[in-house]
Amino acid sequence: QVQLVESGGGLVQAGGSLRLSCAASGSIFSGNAMGWYRQAPGKQRELVARITSGGITNYADSVKGRFTISRDNAKNTVYLQMNSLKPEDTAVYYCCVVVFTIPPRDYWGQGTQVTVSS
Repeated sequence: QVQLVESGGGLVQAGGSLRLSCAASGSIFSGNAMGWYRQAPGKQRELVARITSGGITNYADSVKGRFTISRDNAKNTVYLQMNSLKPEDTAVYYCCVVVFTIPPRDYWGQGTQVTVSS
C-alpha cells in the first residue's frame, strides 16, 4: 500500500513562487514515475510535470520555463518548484506515483490548493 502526503500549497500573488512536496510511503517499486497533475474548477485534470526514477522529465507546455520538478529517491519524495506564478495556475494540485509493475499501478495524493491572485 502506497500513501502520498502533499504539502506546500497556498495563496500567492501573481509572479510569486511556491514549492510543493509529496512524500510517498509504503512499497514503491524501483521503476516508477512521480508527478503532479492539476485540476481547475470546471476543467479536466491535466499533467503538469512528471519525473521518472531515472530522472527523465516532461512538462506541460504552459509551465515550461517556470516550473521545475525534482525528486529525492532516497526519501521517495518529489518536489515541484513553481516560479512566476500566474492566476491561470490556480488549481488543486495532485501528486501521482505510477509504479511500473505489470500491470502498472497508480496512486494519488489528496490534493493541495494553489491559488494565485492577480
